[in-house]
Amino acid sequence: MSSTLQRPANYDPNAHIRLKEVTKSFRGGRDQVLKGVSVDFPEGKLTYILGGSGAGKSVTLKHILGLIRPDSGTVEVAGRDLANLSSRELVEHRQLFGMLFQNSALFDDFTIFENVAFPLREHTNFSEEEIEDKVIASLKSLGMNGGYDKFPNELSGGMRKRVGLARAIVREPKILLYDEPTTGLDPVTRTTVDELIEHLKSRLHLTSLVISHDIPSALLLADRIAFLHQGRIVFWGVPSEFRESDHPAIQAFLQAERRTLQALKPLERA
Repeated sequence: MSSTLQRPANYDPNAHIRLKEVTKSFRGGRDQVLKGVSVDFPEGKLTYILGGSGAGKSVTLKHILGLIRPDSGTVEVAGRDLANLSSRELVEHRQLFGMLFQNSALFDDFTIFENVAFPLREHTNFSEEEIEDKVIASLKSLGMNGGYDKFPNELSGGMRKRVGLARAIVREPKILLYDEPTTGLDPVTRTTVDELIEHLKSRLHLTSLVISHDIPSALLLADRIAFLHQGRIVFWGVPSEFRESDHPAIQAFLQAERRTLQALKPLERA
């Protein structure tokens, strides 16, 4: 694939989320993070947003959530231009999303049950009986069949991710966001998180976005990969095309991953 990506190569007619020439600067314009991001995220598909530190991945996600507005360009979600929404409508817009934070962001003094029930108690009028049914169903769907009275500090890293995901899906969102879900995890927990993402992908068929540096997970799980470099999308396509891209930044990512795998081979033979 050519290292220069031009629209409409990254255009999808079934896009659930669409960014068009989005720019964003901070510090009075001295720090330009997004320099004309145009990318579509197809409905019902899992898209990994890859890129180096400072490439603009988190800023892109904040635009999609309506937490910040672009300096120029448009952000459309489910056919609505976020620039046209009032503050109250933006609050409603965010109810479309479920999110798994990097560290799961659980409340330490809440039990597993209370953590998952929290968004239902905050944003719905469900009865306690309805909340209980939904919380238990959400936890069971992720392989947790008991121990709901435990606290986060009693759980392994993988179990905390399960609780975070159960909370993210308990309100049945239309869009699921993952913020660096495997960063800093040991290999076993990382594999567990990949399996959870794959499980939710196959079961719920949600529009899902994953911000990550994790090349193996992206190649394994993604329907689409978007690669951010120096404030622009320089690749958008399927994993097999990503492997073949000749863009220098993508090649640097892939070569770093190959070096890691090569370093592990002597350990496998030991």
